[in-house]
Amino acid sequence: MSDTSRTTVVIPAFNEESVIGTVIQELRSAADWHEILVVDDGSTDKTSDVAQRAGARTIRHPYNKGNGASVKSGIRAAQGEFLLICDGDGQHLASDAKRLLSRLSNYELVVGARSATSQATIGRRLGNAFLNRLASYLTSTNIVDLTSGFRAARATHFREFLHLLPNGFSTPTTTTLAFIKSGYSICFEPTEARPRTGTSKIKFLQDGIKFVLIVLRVITLYSPLRIFVPISVGFLCGGIGYALWTIAFQSHVTNTSVLLTTLGVFVFLFGLISEQIATLRMEPRRKNE
Repeated sequence: MSDTSRTTVVIPAFNEESVIGTVIQELRSAADWHEILVVDDGSTDKTSDVAQRAGARTIRHPYNKGNGASVKSGIRAAQGEFLLICDGDGQHLASDAKRLLSRLSNYELVVGARSATSQATIGRRLGNAFLNRLASYLTSTNIVDLTSGFRAARATHFREFLHLLPNGFSTPTTTTLAFIKSGYSICFEPTEARPRTGTSKIKFLQDGIKFVLIVLRVITLYSPLRIFVPISVGFLCGGIGYALWTIAFQSHVTNTSVLLTTLGVFVFLFGLISEQIATLRMEPRRKNE
């Protein structure tokens, strides 16, 4: 079990004046943390002042950079051996925080997996369900909650992937996939999320598209064949099938069938090259372990 006295709680916050004090007080009542670090992402209210009065250390961005940028600032500045990242809107229960940390004795990353009923809208539930299925297929891992921002790991593990993390809300997506594809053990611990206080900073359509793009980007970095093989097979089947049809009914092979078959071969070869590049890209990290 990870010791809370060696754990930094990182809380990214933007205009959370009304709730950040309660979040900090609940966390302090639940355990004796090494520190609670609030990263104020250019708030226009008194988020930093309230957080300091509640007993947290604060970092303030001069302007709004994005949730991911706040998380990265917190990871860099954290002094604890372990990191617990949670939202500053009051969704996460302080009692769940210690449970996530306790699971680090067997796993490198523990994610607080929200139940379907904990997610605010039907659209949000459907969008997250789609992303979970897509990521599960691409990684061959059962991913229960890809986008949950409630997670715990060693600080050194989080810092391995800082260069991959975006500045927006896709940071949880990227870290989860990076841990999985790097061979780390990951656990999805069931948690309940309360209704958030205030207005959500996520724009569903815009950020949903970004989530999908981040999934595809990270898998392309770590497992390109998962993307290229299905595309290659589609071209090959189309080209060969069309060639057989034209031979049977027109007694010749068309340029279209040749083009489709050639594209299938080239896409597959490109996937193999990308896979080798991804493998070489990971070698320096493995050698330093």
